[in-house]
Amino acid sequence: MADKIQMKTPLVEMDGDEMTRVIWKMIKDILLTPYIDLKTEYYDLGLEYRNQTKDQVTIDSAEATKKYGVAVKCATITPNAQRVEEYNLSEMWKSPNGTIRALLDGTVFRSPIIVKGITPYIPTWTKPITIARHAYGDVYKNTEMVVGAGDKAELVVTKPDGTEERSLIHDFGTPGIIQGLHNIDKSIGSFARACFNFALDTHQDLWFATKDTISKKYDHRFKDIFQEIYDAEYKEKFEAAGIEYFYTLIDDAVARVVRSEGGYIWACKNYDGDVMSDMVATAYGSLAMMTSVLVSPDGVYEYEAAHGTVQRHYYKYLKGETTSTNSVATLFAWTGALRKRGELDQLPQLCDFADKLEQATIQTIEDGVMTGDLYLLSSLENKQKVDTEAFLVAVNDRLQALLK
Repeated sequence: MADKIQMKTPLVEMDGDEMTRVIWKMIKDILLTPYIDLKTEYYDLGLEYRNQTKDQVTIDSAEATKKYGVAVKCATITPNAQRVEEYNLSEMWKSPNGTIRALLDGTVFRSPIIVKGITPYIPTWTKPITIARHAYGDVYKNTEMVVGAGDKAELVVTKPDGTEERSLIHDFGTPGIIQGLHNIDKSIGSFARACFNFALDTHQDLWFATKDTISKKYDHRFKDIFQEIYDAEYKEKFEAAGIEYFYTLIDDAVARVVRSEGGYIWACKNYDGDVMSDMVATAYGSLAMMTSVLVSPDGVYEYEAAHGTVQRHYYKYLKGETTSTNSVATLFAWTGALRKRGELDQLPQLCDFADKLEQATIQTIEDGVMTGDLYLLSSLENKQKVDTEAFLVAVNDRLQALLK
């Protein structure tokens, strides 16, 4: 079809698991391929194929993302012992998200999709709050020990010449515990640049918070690296864009966030980001209404939904039962990737299509047509619960009207 939108460069397409894999195909069939001559480099990140390739497919998909600059990823299973048995796996493969994040040196940005009728638990939040989470080190790469009464714990650093630097942690009169954390300047720098670039890209203020008053070396290092990079590389760009970089203590940040109207990026260290992204998602109403994008410091983007594979609905689907699964976050992963591809390849038609598809999705929900999870949350008076496919068909009706 000559009237389909033509693409120049492929997107990297990472297929996934269970109910989200079913939705993935529906989105493509109903909302994408009728309008776009879709060019993708396809990787099957479904658990069976990851097992078959000994997880090489995950590494290949990350390398392709570096090559093409933009990827879209379906939700995938990170196997536990029960999944190893269920899928007859040769081993308990790592999280694909973790593997891709490490290979791209990426920072995760999560942001809520706001619609009328679903009021955040904090009613002043009228704009989205995007959480940027540093995804390296801290408690996730820690070393821990249980310590007995009478033990003395020290921090020991051995220099390349063999000399040691020691610092007392604690003399234990009674039993206790210790843990050692680390981070590296390179990773903190990558985190900072990804945050500054994303703020410029989305035209939003950037907040960063640590506890440098108590952690005078560890947390202070984060604060200093952010400030040095901002002053040297981003200050003029931020001023020209009319946006602000703002540093404060984590407890002050929490108080400000609760009183704010939203509309900014909140950069957090690994543990803070882990906790705060779930808090923010819940306060806005639904994890199924959260976008997630992994951004590398050199400007590579991988878009995905912030939720999992919706296992419970998939088992219903396999029995031939009707499901009412929320596809919005997966749909917005596609629109985010298509818009970014359009921006990079200077295809305004592709960007416009992505905007209109998002508009049609929000309009559908605000017209009262929604899946079961949103039906329970929505305060709209005239609302109807529809099944998984019927929702996408309803979005398509509105998309056609917007494209005319």
